[in-house]
Amino acid sequence: MQRCEFDNDGYPAFQIYAPAEQRVPYVFNSPHSGRCYPQSLLNASRLSPQDLRRSEDVFVDELFASAVELGAPVLAAQFPRAWLDVNREPYELDPKLFKEPLPAHANSRSMRVAGGLGTVPRLVAENFEIYAEKPSLDDAMWRIENIYRPYHEALRKLMAQSTVSFGHAVLVDCHSMPSSGGRNENQTRPDIIVGDRYGTSCNGDISREILKRFSELGYSTSRNKPYAGGFITEHYGRPLKGLHAVQIEINRGLYVNEATLEPTEKFADLAADIRTVLSHLVSLPDSTFGAASIAAE
Repeated sequence: MQRCEFDNDGYPAFQIYAPAEQRVPYVFNSPHSGRCYPQSLLNASRLSPQDLRRSEDVFVDELFASAVELGAPVLAAQFPRAWLDVNREPYELDPKLFKEPLPAHANSRSMRVAGGLGTVPRLVAENFEIYAEKPSLDDAMWRIENIYRPYHEALRKLMAQSTVSFGHAVLVDCHSMPSSGGRNENQTRPDIIVGDRYGTSCNGDISREILKRFSELGYSTSRNKPYAGGFITEHYGRPLKGLHAVQIEINRGLYVNEATLEPTEKFADLAADIRTVLSHLVSLPDSTFGAASIAAE
C-alpha cells in the first residue's frame, strides 16, 4: 500500500501502459487494483489500512500486464476502490453516507447503492463500514469531477483509437474476487468467471474463447454467475456498433494469501497462464467483431 493525495501532490490517478504501437483491437482495464491510499481516507476511516484493502482487486494490473507485450494498452487505476469506484454510474450515491441531501440527478436506488457499494462506497467487502463520520457531499463531487470523469475520458479515448485503427474495439475489464462468499460464505467460487451481461455486451465467441482457453489450462470456469459485469461492461459494450466489452474475474485464492494480500508462489504461474489465454484471445479473426456475427448469436 502507498499513501498519497491526488489533489495536492501530483500523484497520477491512473496510468496507461501502452505498446509503442497498438497491434490488436483490444483495450484492457483494471479499475479496482489501485493501491495508493489517500491519507485523508485513512484519517477518516474507522478501518485499519489492511481492512480498507478488502475491496481491492489486488495486483490484477500486474496479472494482465502481458497485454502490453501482446500489443494492447492497459488502463490501471492508482486510486483505491474504497475511495472511488469507477465501475459505477457517475452519481450512483448512497443517501446514508453523506451529511447533506443528494442532488436530484443522483441514482440512490440501485442495487449497488443498497449494498453500500456506490460510486463513493459506504462499505468495503464483507460489509465493513468505511467512515467514522459521514463525509461531505462536496468531497464526493470532487472525486467524481476530478478523478472519475478523467478516468472514463481516458477509457473512451482508448476505445475510440482502437475503433479508428481497426474498425472495432474490445474492452477486457479485469477484476478479482474472494475465493468464497455469497449467501453461503463457505461456498467456493470458480477460478475464473467471465461476464458479458448475458450475451449483450460482446460477441459470444469472445466469451467462449476466454472460457475455453482457461478450461484447457485446468481452471474451473463460469459464465455470468455470479458476476455478469458491472457498469463498465454494460456501458461500453455495444456489439452492434463493433464495440465489445467482457469482464474477467480471477479468484484471489489462486495467487495471493487472502489474509495478508501478499502474492503466493503461484502468482507467476497464473500470470503466465493469463498471457497464454490473452495470446489466443487477441488472435481471434476480424469476422468475430462484425454486426453480422452478432446477429447470428
